[in-house]
Amino acid sequence: MSPSLPTEAELEAVADVTARIRGAVASVLSGLDQAISATLATALAQGHLLMEDVPGVGKTTLARAFAASINCSVGRIQFTPDLLPSDVTGVSIFRADDHRFEFRPGPIFANVVIADEINRASPKTQAALLESMQERAVTVDGATRALPAPFLVVATQNPVEMEGTYPLPEAQRDRFMAQVSVGYPEARAEMAMLDSHGGHDPLSEVTPVADAQALLDAIHVARRIYAAPAIKQYIVDLVTATRQDAALRLGASPRASLQLLAAAKARAAMAARNHVLPDDVKALAVPVLAHRLIVSTESRLSGRTAAQITRELVSATAVPSGARDAAPAREAAIVRAT
Repeated sequence: MSPSLPTEAELEAVADVTARIRGAVASVLSGLDQAISATLATALAQGHLLMEDVPGVGKTTLARAFAASINCSVGRIQFTPDLLPSDVTGVSIFRADDHRFEFRPGPIFANVVIADEINRASPKTQAALLESMQERAVTVDGATRALPAPFLVVATQNPVEMEGTYPLPEAQRDRFMAQVSVGYPEARAEMAMLDSHGGHDPLSEVTPVADAQALLDAIHVARRIYAAPAIKQYIVDLVTATRQDAALRLGASPRASLQLLAAAKARAAMAARNHVLPDDVKALAVPVLAHRLIVSTESRLSGRTAAQITRELVSATAVPSGARDAAPAREAAIVRAT
């Protein structure tokens, strides 16, 4: 039995909570609407976010502002070359007084985990996140422990050309639902930053505008957004195009299809809409797909990037008939919503 469509009141609640979080984050960093939208869509779709850009543009500040806007547990991990997997997941300590081992959970046991400069740690330590990101659980000393819900990893990394970085393996990049680049601010936004950051730290003034339960409720609503068969076909066509394009050596995985659909549903929920439109898929195609792709040698030498190729594929892929009018039938919507 298919889940019922969200009610109007539920959709308005999602739009309200995401608008409040957006406002709290924007009070710290202005001019980052696309990055904030991608962060919110990823959170509502129960994914994980990777932010890649040069140092000093606000990646960690954006992650911290998002975490501060939600009244939930937050763990921060500063990834360094000497960081050990146990520093992430936790470790069992022997208690001499009662002769037993006690598990001390690591910072991964939090609702929002900020993984700062993730590609500065060794591949062995990076791999400590694989199980937690996919299965939302951690196995230490043979015991599997569930992570709290909701669970979101917001990771930052410097470009791989930077000194002292280790490129993330394909398996780990594929576990991130979306990747965004903060980029340099516009002149007007940078002037505003100089004024707002000149005498104090606006991050210290961010107060929670939602809690973990409100975010969890919004996640449940986003899951129930309707996606027409034509929308799903459009997503499959896009992902298939990445696997057949000669400019790419590795296309998107089936996990990418699932996550693109989940992210599109989240974007529709943020707009208080009970169905997905092609514009939702187009808006998220680059953040969700590009970081999973490996560009061919010829394309790389010619200066083409995975993001550029993804945009070209979005433009070249036809929207199936019926996808633009993707709202559920009125009678079916009434039945499912009651």
